[in-house]
Amino acid sequence: MYNVALLVERQLIDLDADQILALHEGVDDEVTYHMLLPVDASPAALSASMTAFGGAQFVPLEEPASYVRIEDELRAESQRELDASAALLTSRGQHVTAKLVEYDPIDALVDLVREQSCDEVIILTESHVVREFLHVDWTSRARRKLDVPTLHLLEHLTFEEQAEM
Repeated sequence: MYNVALLVERQLIDLDADQILALHEGVDDEVTYHMLLPVDASPAALSASMTAFGGAQFVPLEEPASYVRIEDELRAESQRELDASAALLTSRGQHVTAKLVEYDPIDALVDLVREQSCDEVIILTESHVVREFLHVDWTSRARRKLDVPTLHLLEHLTFEEQAEM
C-alpha cells in the first residue's frame, strides 16, 4: 500500500485530479489518497465573509447564534467541496479517504502522515507569493515538520503553466 496525503485549499477540478494521478502512474503498489480540506471558521474568515456578503462596511453581528449559523454554512460548503474532490478521484478508480480539518492544517497533516504512514505529501494551493517568499506557506511549514517527500502544486494549472511561473 502506497499512502499519499493530500492537503487541498479548495475543491479540485478534473485537471487537478488528472495531474495528481499522473504522478503515481508508475507506482506498483495500490495507492490510497488521504485528503484534508481545512475549514476556516475563524473570526477573521467570518468577518471577511460577512464583508463580502454585505458590502464594504462590516457591522459585527450581535447574536452568537448568527456566528454559529455562518460557521455551519462554511462547514457545509467545505464538506461539499471535499466530497466533490474525493468523488473526482474515486470516479477514476482510486481509493480515497477525506476529512475536514478545523485546526491548524499543518498540524492536521502531520497527524495524518503519522496515522496513515504516508509515503509522500502533496499540497495543492493557489499561488501565495509573499507567504512562499517568507517560507510561512503550507509547503514550507510541512517540509520543516515532515520527513517524507512534499510536493507543492498550484491548483487549476497544468504542470507546464506551473513551470512558467
